[in-house]
Amino acid sequence: MKVLAIQLRFCCKVTTIAFSLISPALHAQTSPVRAGGASSEEHLRSRVYIYDMHDGSSKLVYTADTIWEAPNWSPDGSYLIANSGGEIYKFVLNQDGTAEPQKLSIPADYRCNNDKALSPDGKKLAFSASTAANKGSQVFLANADGNNVKLMASEPPSYFHGWSPDNKTLAFVAQRYGSGQYDIYSMPAAGGAEKQLTSNIHQDDGPDYSPDGKWIYINSDRSGKEAVWRFPAEGAGHDDKKAEMVVNDGLEDWFPHISPDGKKMVYIGYPAGTPTHNPRNVSIAVKLVAINHGKVDASQKPLVEATGGQGSMNVNSWAPDSMRFAYVTYEALP
Repeated sequence: MKVLAIQLRFCCKVTTIAFSLISPALHAQTSPVRAGGASSEEHLRSRVYIYDMHDGSSKLVYTADTIWEAPNWSPDGSYLIANSGGEIYKFVLNQDGTAEPQKLSIPADYRCNNDKALSPDGKKLAFSASTAANKGSQVFLANADGNNVKLMASEPPSYFHGWSPDNKTLAFVAQRYGSGQYDIYSMPAAGGAEKQLTSNIHQDDGPDYSPDGKWIYINSDRSGKEAVWRFPAEGAGHDDKKAEMVVNDGLEDWFPHISPDGKKMVYIGYPAGTPTHNPRNVSIAVKLVAINHGKVDASQKPLVEATGGQGSMNVNSWAPDSMRFAYVTYEALP
């Protein structure tokens, strides 16, 4: 597809290259509406970028006049996966700058949303999808190529978000018992019962493991706005007393992602007062936070400012070298 030169407001140098990728009052807030895939009514251009920490550049690697979402890197760094139109694609990174999206082998009756990730060993793919038999999102597990799909979290709504670093556990966000409240859950990747990890009356989302397996990072509105929190991987304890807020910058802070070396976090800041993460046409800031020996720094550094939101960086998109990450921006088409 044609790669277009554009202007974005970056807190960095932007390099455009023409190659493709395959592709506070404490009160309970109302349950946010989660939209894990593209609406047929949205007419947007998607641009997939790779941000490079070495020189502060963002490289445009793929563009399409359809919605693409939530790139996720393979553990060996050779390709990304991303979703579009209810399907998941592999984006191979070639040195000559050429590539085409290659659809994974997930059967067409799975309507995949943007919550998915490859296992740390690269052998499995966890993803969320709805089916004709069940319109709500469930969590599934497949081989990395999309074959051999297996249902994991059968009760909807359930949205996968993160792998434990030992490949043994899936973390996901779900509503249970008709509560209208999103909490964090885990489940053995080998199969078994789900375990509730948070229970606070507020809304939690985006669980992402630290690479040492000690913490799960989330975004939550339990401070009165969306902020970044973390709790021990085994659970937040009674009344979530083990949970601690680690980032609160005045924006609506969503989807914290920890680098493989454990020294950095990136997350998306939505404009203050944005009630959900669903808009794709708002001014977002991708911010960096240092983590030193497990301690999250109090300051944040803006890396990118652009138009985006839902689908820009829902899942962990760090490269294995901890020096690059992928994200998506959106532009309204006439």
